[in-house]
Amino acid sequence: MLPSFSDVRDAAARIAPYAVVTPVLRSELVDARVGTSVWFKCENLQRGGAFKFRGATNAVWSLSDEDAVRGVVTHSSGNHGNALAMAARTRGIPAHVVVPEGAVKAKVDAIIAAGATIHRCAATTAAREAAAADVMAATGANLVHPYADARVMAGQGTLVPELLRQAPGIDTLLFPVGGGGLASGCSIAAHGIDPGIVLFGAEPEGADDAARSLEADERVGPFTPQTICDGLRTLIGEPNFHALRDHQVHVLRVSDAEVVSAMRLLWSELRVVVEPSSATTLAALLRYPERFAGRSVGVVITGGNVDLDALPW
Repeated sequence: MLPSFSDVRDAAARIAPYAVVTPVLRSELVDARVGTSVWFKCENLQRGGAFKFRGATNAVWSLSDEDAVRGVVTHSSGNHGNALAMAARTRGIPAHVVVPEGAVKAKVDAIIAAGATIHRCAATTAAREAAAADVMAATGANLVHPYADARVMAGQGTLVPELLRQAPGIDTLLFPVGGGGLASGCSIAAHGIDPGIVLFGAEPEGADDAARSLEADERVGPFTPQTICDGLRTLIGEPNFHALRDHQVHVLRVSDAEVVSAMRLLWSELRVVVEPSSATTLAALLRYPERFAGRSVGVVITGGNVDLDALPW
């Protein structure tokens, strides 16, 4: 259920006609505060405003013509649903998105604007999966899981070779951890290129299931998240947990207050508006500078789909 590095390379070729090569930004102030060199990979400027377009597009264009005509379905609180709807539109096929109650309105509006059919459900993992199964049974659509799908993981991992071409010499990679699709894909891609790259994940204290799973050496059970990082409230997937463990990813916890402070700093320094989930990476750099001192760090900024009428400050 995990992709290989070869799958990541194939995904890069597959999505090249559709995905954007996102820029890398620097900040002298951040470098000084952390005591290291930092390169921000700005996936908030990807199509759809998040890295999710990479994985969704790889999954959609991996389908045979016979399968594709039936469309695709997923469950998502926002960015993956929007990405899948956009990817489906590039192939002219239907997209169904199961959206849990309480999802960020701006993200739901984007899914609808991208042309997907919305299906509402309760805000639990079980309800999401059950609703997606019902849609599959009714329509024959192909499931594209938001993170526990090898095609999605491979697509997300394509940002790593892109980053390493833009910033040669990076020896450390830092990314947010939610369900683990991005973290898995990036880990596989990074170590496929250089097994010596050190990998870190950032996770909110109120949704620290990945950190607890790695500490216990087994995946923890369902939990009730308590964090403003809406993109990271999902329990880490089973294959994703194994990928993080196998690639020795160090997951660092940050508080919501630190996330909000990092969001403001990213705006003031890089002039980018990012989601709380994205700001966990800078929050981790600032909270644990000793873990990164003297290193060359690539930091993934995952998305910029914020509700400007409901910013946390």
